[in-house]
Amino acid sequence: MVKEKMTVHRIQMTEGKRQIIQQLIQEYNIETTADIQAALRDLLVGTIKEMMESEMDQHRGKRSGIRR
Repeated sequence: MVKEKMTVHRIQMTEGKRQIIQQLIQEYNIETTADIQAALRDLLVGTIKEMMESEMDQHRGKRSGIRR
């Protein structure tokens, strides 16, 4: 049985990405891998929360438009 090689995605590190990483390190005072995990969790939770609030706002707007 021949195993297929997995495709490895190489991410291009641009200057803009470096700046974002540096800002995250400063904002979250990242020193350890646990700090990275906590920062990513915070960012993910915040993003999901904003997306859900935006969706609810759109839903409410559509519903109020229907009732008129």
